[in-house]
Amino acid sequence: MIGNSNQQQISAIAMATLVFSACFAVWTLVSVIGLQIKNDLLLSDTQFGVLVATPILTGALLRLPMGILAERWGSRRLIVALLLFVSVPLFLFSYASTFNHYLLLGLGVGASGSMFSIGIHFVSSRSSERSQGLAMGIFGAGNLGAAITNLIAPLIIIAYGWRMAPTAYGVVLLLLAFLFWMLTDEDQQAGRQPHRISTLAEQIKPLADARVWRFGLYYFFVFGGYIALALWLPDYYVSHYGLDIQTASFLTLMFTLPGALTRILGGWSADHLGARHVNWSVFWVCLVCLFFLSYPPTTMTVHGIREDTTFVIDMPVWLFTVLVMVMGVAMGFGKASVFRLVYDYYPERMGVVGGMVGMLGAIGGFVLPVLFGLVADTMGVRSSCFMLLYGVLAVCMCVMYYGISVEERRTRLQEAIRNNFLKDDS
Repeated sequence: MIGNSNQQQISAIAMATLVFSACFAVWTLVSVIGLQIKNDLLLSDTQFGVLVATPILTGALLRLPMGILAERWGSRRLIVALLLFVSVPLFLFSYASTFNHYLLLGLGVGASGSMFSIGIHFVSSRSSERSQGLAMGIFGAGNLGAAITNLIAPLIIIAYGWRMAPTAYGVVLLLLAFLFWMLTDEDQQAGRQPHRISTLAEQIKPLADARVWRFGLYYFFVFGGYIALALWLPDYYVSHYGLDIQTASFLTLMFTLPGALTRILGGWSADHLGARHVNWSVFWVCLVCLFFLSYPPTTMTVHGIREDTTFVIDMPVWLFTVLVMVMGVAMGFGKASVFRLVYDYYPERMGVVGGMVGMLGAIGGFVLPVLFGLVADTMGVRSSCFMLLYGVLAVCMCVMYYGISVEERRTRLQEAIRNNFLKDDS
């Protein structure tokens, strides 16, 4: 599955996936404990959106710098240092009492989100070219950390109160830092030397390519949208359907868990069917789901001959959950296919280009929850968050169609020039 990698390298990839799962669980923890904070501080939807999105901001902004450092210094030491660093604000989180305190510590906790850029370099350097999509899909399945939080955090809250949750997560990170250091080898012993670059300008040169930003836009939707919904759905279930926090977290699990696990299958599909084909199919599936999810509860009165007939159109919770789950599965495929595209075009720059694409996607995870709160407060319609995602997806599909068209025209032009040149030589 990982090509010619030995057992030690397979173990390293497994450990990286485990650590990424834990970091992802930490990264989304505020989405669950934030419901208690919202009630304690009487926050508005916009303030709640800022609260749950703040950790995402740090993780987003650090992804590119961490990708650059991973290429220059190697990823193993960075991973251990990151785990140790994030454990500190987690322990302090239990002592916070004001909104500003929560935001400040949320910025520190959010550094856990940068684990993706370091880990994608770590895993890519230990995988064969043929299995890059699958290997990165396995690592990317660490997104199930969001599902772990939806499952475990409410249990901790019920048993010990919400302030115990970040402390427990901090202890887990310290344990994983020790295990990762003991069970993995140095980057130089993994079979490939880290790619050495003479200057920073040379290292970041690929970022001038418009293709990188297109990939980042796709990831803004499939990953940023996934994170945003993972953060937003518990409150949506509580506010819109009147469910308790435990039930809301469990139903959110029906979105986050498939969206993480199907990333493995998405990586395999991208390897064998083509990343672009998989990505385009993902967009169409999400477009259909968002069309129905965007429709708000509606009461319609038909004035008949003898009497009026009133119809109430309101999506039941089971149908809402099914549509969200289908979209989560599609996003899982999309997350894997985007990074297979990155490897296809930039195999020697997975740290930098992968870091930039990951950063743009994570920025979506920060921006979208805030916009969800703003449009909800402005429009007064709960399903407005799905209307917003529908618009973002429409932009992605237009850009992808245009980008493919331009590349195909350029390819045909190059082939025509080459054919004419060969004809002239003959």
